[in-house]
Amino acid sequence: MSAEASPPLLQLSYRPDLNILVGRWGYQPDPHELPAVYKEVQELALKHGCRFWLQDIRRRTLNDPHTTRWLLQDFFPGMARHLGGRLYVAYLVGPVLHEAIVSQPDFVSAEYYDGQPFAISFFGDEGAAMQWLQARPADAPVG
Repeated sequence: MSAEASPPLLQLSYRPDLNILVGRWGYQPDPHELPAVYKEVQELALKHGCRFWLQDIRRRTLNDPHTTRWLLQDFFPGMARHLGGRLYVAYLVGPVLHEAIVSQPDFVSAEYYDGQPFAISFFGDEGAAMQWLQARPADAPVG
């Protein structure tokens, strides 16, 4: 009896036709796994100069508060500076995680990010997430 191989934590690809970096998360990560994975995201984004990211986290079940703070305070603003323009991140989430995210007392809507060096929005539908990314200005300077 052979054990099935677990899916990779993150399948990462760049879509040159759309200028979108797509990350599909395979499972709920342990927080200690995240630094190396976000380093991969950073390297591929910088390689292609891509400021439009779709992160499919439908297989994840929770957000680590420490990681979330680091993303919002350090990683996303830093990536916007390195990429020379506003970073846009569309998160594709399942209904349970979406409810958990929006019910947090510190949750802010996409409008909160107006004037910030990055913008984040959450979607239950991949088509809507892609439309949101494609509607963002390609030449937006860092807030």
